[in-house]
Amino acid sequence: MKHWPVPNSYSDELPQAGSQGAFWEDRTDRFNCGVDFYAPPGSSVIAIDGGIVLDKGLFTSPEINPYWNKTYYLVIKTQENIIYKYAELSDILVRLGEHVQGGAEIGIVGEALNKDTVTDSDPFYIRELLYKNFPCMLHLEMYKSPVMEVKPYSEGNFLGKFKPVSILDPNIYMMGVHKNGRY
Repeated sequence: MKHWPVPNSYSDELPQAGSQGAFWEDRTDRFNCGVDFYAPPGSSVIAIDGGIVLDKGLFTSPEINPYWNKTYYLVIKTQENIIYKYAELSDILVRLGEHVQGGAEIGIVGEALNKDTVTDSDPFYIRELLYKNFPCMLHLEMYKSPVMEVKPYSEGNFLGKFKPVSILDPNIYMMGVHKNGRY
């Protein structure tokens, strides 16, 4: 059984094509590698499926781009060789090598966007997040293992023109999963 990753998210459905935060959203000079679940800061993030924690690290930072706050990512691989990358977390609540159950709390939604540093010259999608007051989100990416190289890549965005074969559309794998538990 799959679980909705942010029970406190503002929406009860995944962002669809044409909406902000949707999978492979065209951001003019980049494409969204995942989907974005907008939620209040400090919201719990839970594991969609069970698996092993493979990696964690820095995701966004003002040293990378001044409009970001410091956030982190977490990677979990399932028995079905699906890799989930949970990003824009303020805290990670699991350890490397740990086996987590689906539905277990694994992290906390961070405030990725630093509202005070966004300028008119920043990418449109960043300014739109500020305008819509969506500075906090879980950014979720999915990959099939083994992952082939996904470059050029930056902060959840693919900077090339053609989608790498390893990137999966979360809409397909999460079909029927809603935050209120309906299928």
